[in-house]
Amino acid sequence: MSVYSKYADPILLNLLKEDDQLAYTEIFERYARLLVNHACKMLGSRDEANDVVQEVFLSIWNKRHEITVTGSFSAYLYKAVKNRILNHIAHEKVVSSYADSISNFIEEDYVFADSRLREKELEAIIAKEIASLPEKMREVFLLRKVEELSYDEIALQLNITDKTAKQQVYNSLKILREKLKTMMGVFIW
Repeated sequence: MSVYSKYADPILLNLLKEDDQLAYTEIFERYARLLVNHACKMLGSRDEANDVVQEVFLSIWNKRHEITVTGSFSAYLYKAVKNRILNHIAHEKVVSSYADSISNFIEEDYVFADSRLREKELEAIIAKEIASLPEKMREVFLLRKVEELSYDEIALQLNITDKTAKQQVYNSLKILREKLKTMMGVFIW
């Protein structure tokens, strides 16, 4: 039994910021299984849940000097996993939606020799553009378009007004349309 197992989360977090790998290991051992179980309930796949949690812990290690936790560290970890899952789900839904759209386009007698390659490239661009939205805007966008929450539900969950939620979604769509409009010209020709 490591002495680190006796340390409270704030102490482990401070040690982590000082590049203490044993503190990181203790945090991982303390929370990984719980986070995987939580993610598995949301994703329905243990493999995907493991991947999400691994990504979160990798990010924690890579950004250890910048981590700022205002509440409990466990709440911070659960929120990080939730955000990663939302990004994962959004990526899957958006990719599927645009793949369907491209398929319909192709069915209308427009034939591309490399259509599958173009679909994959477009899917990657869309996912990248969603990920590049500002954090709060992306969170509101994902809650509306992926989780399909109403503006009132989003407002309640994020402690903002429904008008702010609507504006964030509008701004997100405007940004995505502009970025994708320029890319669509490349993909069509």
